[in-house]
Amino acid sequence: MQSSEPTARVVVGVDGSPSSYAALRWADRYARTIGGVVEAVHVWDTPSAAGFTGPAIDPDFDLQQARERFSEELHAIFPDERPPGLKEVLVEGDPSEILIRASEGADLLVVGRRGRGAFARAMLGSVSQRCAQHAACPVVVVRQERETDPAH
Repeated sequence: MQSSEPTARVVVGVDGSPSSYAALRWADRYARTIGGVVEAVHVWDTPSAAGFTGPAIDPDFDLQQARERFSEELHAIFPDERPPGLKEVLVEGDPSEILIRASEGADLLVVGRRGRGAFARAMLGSVSQRCAQHAACPVVVVRQERETDPAH
């Protein structure tokens, strides 16, 4: 007999930073504890799509690079085997907007404390701060793991 309760969904942002790796590990441990599933979200952006006036960029090439980078990141986090039920989501757009949208219907949103681009964060506000303020579910902000951390 199957349970009528839906499986808990834990959304986590993965951007290649050490803190996002820590966030994904934390989300995986938490989801296993509660019998939930993890939805790892990697957001990529094409500079030309945002009005960048640099050289022409092939969106298919950008997508392929984003796929490869996401795959490499997941392999770095889980070198032996990816957790069962891990859902991989690759989306083009603004990271905070995508994660806030992904938080709708989720039980928890997990983000790293520091991502990329200190100058951009200072000017625009951090992704973790925007998510904490606007997500549709509770948010956990995870710091980068220390090298000596036994849970690493």
